[in-house]
Amino acid sequence: MRLFLAVARESSLSGAGKVLRLDPATLGRRVARLEKALEVVLFVKSPQGYALTEAGAQLMERAAAVEQAVRMASAGVAGPSDRMTGQIRIGAPDGAANFLLPQVCAALGRDHPELDIQIVALPRVFNLSRREADMAIGVSAPTAGRLIVQKVSDYHLHLAASADYLAAHGRPQSVADLKDLRIVGYIPDMIFDRELDYLADLGLSRVALASNSVSVQLQMVARGGGIGVVHDFVLPFAPEVERILTDAVSLKRSFYLIRHADDKSNRRLSRFADLFGAAIRAELSRLEAKA
Repeated sequence: MRLFLAVARESSLSGAGKVLRLDPATLGRRVARLEKALEVVLFVKSPQGYALTEAGAQLMERAAAVEQAVRMASAGVAGPSDRMTGQIRIGAPDGAANFLLPQVCAALGRDHPELDIQIVALPRVFNLSRREADMAIGVSAPTAGRLIVQKVSDYHLHLAASADYLAAHGRPQSVADLKDLRIVGYIPDMIFDRELDYLADLGLSRVALASNSVSVQLQMVARGGGIGVVHDFVLPFAPEVERILTDAVSLKRSFYLIRHADDKSNRRLSRFADLFGAAIRAELSRLEAKA
């Protein structure tokens, strides 16, 4: 069931093989044996990957329930301990994953050497019900699903540009001036959370240089591509970039730590969540003070 769930969640043998540290060919044989034993086809195989059949979807629901029962049983018999061990996977938007979480996780790793921390950096919402991660950082608080949602901290963003761009094109004196300058931002139809639609709130409809990645946007701004909305906690990593129009435009957003409700009794994850949240707040405060 563990192997089946990995293939179902990753939709491929190669992806599941990386998660399980198994050779994809071996994994494929194990799946074939499972289908033969159950006398049912669980996956439709194609060049695009492994897609669940109706029977496979039914089995996944039951297998996930078994997996969760094992998790809860393990958490229930584990005694209270300050030791953090095992693997914890965190899903996060790429801005936090690239500029905030490396320092946080490195420090937690030093303090808890038996702990393995994985960061999945993707510009999208994570599905914790499918166990894509043990917990996730979000930029808005979800209102649907069986989830535990904790606000971690506010963070701030401002318009910014490189010194070279400002020297070549002039420093804007108002938001209205931005309409005549090149704008860097998200690809409009790939904004996965309304909280990230900064430019619409400023009345800017054209994005001359766009990416779904915060890291790429920062590089575009730093290389003189134009003016963009930049996280304050990112600015210490790009000394050639400076904030502009700070009196006219100052944005505030929040990070939330999101977990599946079934993990509420898991003492290890709860303790990690407390340590993780506190470390994020401290690192955000440090970086924003240097912006």
